[in-house]
Amino acid sequence: MANDNHLFSVPCYNGTMLKQDYYNDFFEIGQQKINFSFYELSLPDDDPVYTLKKVMEELDFSGLLANCSDKGRTGYNPIMMYAVVTYANMRGTRSVDRIVDLCERDLAFIWLTRGQKPKRDAFYDFKGKKLTGEILDELNYQFMRRLQKEGLITLKELYIDGTKIEANANRYTFVWRRSINYHLAGLLDTIDALYAKYNAFLYENRYGPKYDLGEARMFVIEGMEKVRKVIEENRQRKLTKHKKISNDTIIEIDNCSPLEILKLQKNLMRIAEGEGIGFVSGMGKHKPEIQKLYEELEECGKRLMEYKECFEIMGKDRNSYSKTDLEATFMRMKEDHMLNGQLKPAYNVQIAVENYFIVHSYVSSDRTDYNTLIPVLEKHQRAFGDTLEALTAESGYCSEKNLLHLKENGIRSYIKLQDHEKRKSRAYKEDIGKYYNMTYAVFEDEHYYICHDGRELHHIRTESKEQDGYTQTFEVYGCADCSGCERKARCLYKYNAEKNPDRNKVMKVNERWEELKEESNANIQSETGILKRQTRSIQTEGHFGDIKENEDFRWFNYRSAEKVYKEFMLYAIGRNIMKYHRFLHHEIEKYEGKRSRKQFRQRSASQNPNKGVLRPKTDSYKRRRQSVENQCLEKV
Repeated sequence: MANDNHLFSVPCYNGTMLKQDYYNDFFEIGQQKINFSFYELSLPDDDPVYTLKKVMEELDFSGLLANCSDKGRTGYNPIMMYAVVTYANMRGTRSVDRIVDLCERDLAFIWLTRGQKPKRDAFYDFKGKKLTGEILDELNYQFMRRLQKEGLITLKELYIDGTKIEANANRYTFVWRRSINYHLAGLLDTIDALYAKYNAFLYENRYGPKYDLGEARMFVIEGMEKVRKVIEENRQRKLTKHKKISNDTIIEIDNCSPLEILKLQKNLMRIAEGEGIGFVSGMGKHKPEIQKLYEELEECGKRLMEYKECFEIMGKDRNSYSKTDLEATFMRMKEDHMLNGQLKPAYNVQIAVENYFIVHSYVSSDRTDYNTLIPVLEKHQRAFGDTLEALTAESGYCSEKNLLHLKENGIRSYIKLQDHEKRKSRAYKEDIGKYYNMTYAVFEDEHYYICHDGRELHHIRTESKEQDGYTQTFEVYGCADCSGCERKARCLYKYNAEKNPDRNKVMKVNERWEELKEESNANIQSETGILKRQTRSIQTEGHFGDIKENEDFRWFNYRSAEKVYKEFMLYAIGRNIMKYHRFLHHEIEKYEGKRSRKQFRQRSASQNPNKGVLRPKTDSYKRRRQSVENQCLEKV
């Protein structure tokens, strides 16, 4: 009787039970259940595959196994498939066809698969159905907790940066918000004319009182007035050969449904049935007036529906998308070989790093980095709790919303300000029109500013602005009388004495935003902040350098944000295990900041005592002297 000790039940999400124990099939008391001694002997002792096996022995694969089903034919072991895909990414291989070839020819892959040869369909099924982003995140977090126990990371600080990787989409099939706005404005003008034509048709034929139909009114779309204003201004700019203004206004088309046009079509059909007017089709047949009006309304309704679908795909955060990958946004890439500002469909990939390990990754369709920071912080909080103490990032993440979130959660910010370099300039310090170069005073609980001419700017009102679901508050200060001021031309922005001689100084100050910036600026200027900025530039930029230049990861193989995230997460897990392998073999060490030249020489001498030791000058001189004498004797 066969041994049934290996049978093991694993609950699935669909309520079924897996009867095959994939753990015992892949592991046996911490060792591979593989008896291929030939292959094992042929592999070098420092091969990364042994490090992968060591890491996988302590991982919990219950989430992966729960996503598998025991119905149908028994497939390949999902743990084995995960090991093969991860090891391939450790070696910089992402192509499924290349992985299939390596499973047939490479010793390490043959050792992992126990001689099995899974085909491309098996890998596509595994990566598409069994693997999810949540499962990959959980496996990576388990590995991070192991690194934390070993002292390689602390999970108390993160270094964040992002890059743009080209999507697997057609560069020439795109939809732009500005183009849709322009054509929508023309369409609404056409619909407005049709409404007038419809009302005139009812009035002239007296169908309104007969069929109890009132006058139809054109619907209103919020934001169209601003769009039309920009269009008209761009037409004037075209005549004067000036640069056009971007027309990326967000249109509130949700309340505008093509059903409004459908109501008019139903009314026309009702009139046609009541009057016995039949619709005709085909060549040589004259269409009645009511049919022409009906078909014009139908065509406009179809176009309006198409534009509405485009806005729904883009949402409120994007200004474009590719028709072949609806979640890819056109972004400006750095590797612009043509030097003409190329825009390509791409994804914004974010990584959070500590000690060379990618703790988190995040894939976004947003062109900027502003809206990517908080989702990464939320992932860290869900995975590891409130362990984060400090965060370092470049100026692209500097916004009031992000800095306020960090402060509220007790996270020290080391984010470089957008005007960091500008603050060092003389023009910044000598700009008398800015509030930070004025005197701030308080008198009887009243806050005001004093300009360089000695005049007071008192509080006028409070304004607010909402952007991306966040409300900014501005305090408006103004001077009652700026007449006779000799510094008026330097103080007022674009001041023209001929056009606006009586113009007074008015400025807006976001006091909460300025306070947050000063706190972050003080942090990055400290000794700790300088070291953290060095560490961020080395670790995060080093990853992107390897990804794009050394391993040629410049585009994704899959489409949609979900598949793209899984592709990059598999790659990140492979890089993490490879970094761990290099740490174990002392190929890399924990970065502790730049050392002075003296410290570097001392450390180098301690590691290599014979390196850099020179022989006495006299010995070298004697050898050269003797060599020259011998050459002279040979000539004689």
